[in-house]
Amino acid sequence: MSTSPKLRGLYVISDDTLTPKSSILTQVQQALEGGAKIVQLRNKTDNDDEIRNLSQQLQVLCMTYDALFVLNDKIDIAIELGVDGLHIGKSDHHRFKEIRENFKGVIGVSCYGDLSLAKEMQNMGADYVAFGSFYASPTKPNANIVPLAILSEAKAKLTIPVCAIGGISLENIHEVMEEQPDMVSLVSDIWNAREISEQSKHYSKLF
Repeated sequence: MSTSPKLRGLYVISDDTLTPKSSILTQVQQALEGGAKIVQLRNKTDNDDEIRNLSQQLQVLCMTYDALFVLNDKIDIAIELGVDGLHIGKSDHHRFKEIRENFKGVIGVSCYGDLSLAKEMQNMGADYVAFGSFYASPTKPNANIVPLAILSEAKAKLTIPVCAIGGISLENIHEVMEEQPDMVSLVSDIWNAREISEQSKHYSKLF
């Protein structure tokens, strides 16, 4: 199990619509300039070769800013490229042990509102867990809403870092931070900002 000191702070996640191929590298660089510590590539539309190429470019960019690069779901590509991190959701929970044996980097797991699942994943070697959605999310409109208190409960019962995700914005971030998550994940409220770097600074200074 990796114990990366980088698992803290602003965690930005790409979006096929909000971070199109034509501008994703520029947008991510702006977020990194504003203090983002973790960048996840969540790409559901491109083929493997395109994702492989983009992952390599984002990995180099993140290294330049001493940030962590995480690939979402594409387990085989993450293993092949040896990227910093991999994030998996419920479709791959059953494969966790096999993934942990084959991927040496940071592994994060979406646990939604399930603390017992988070404990199980921690025991099998997860490096961090994510909970949410906490508010209505424009990028995941069908996500179940989870009580914020699960964050502080998780902090009390787990030894690995805890990430908050889902509908978080500058309007509600102070409610989220009261529960003391290690990381806060953002999609819409970063990429829709007029000044991505400035928006990132607002969140980064909370850590």
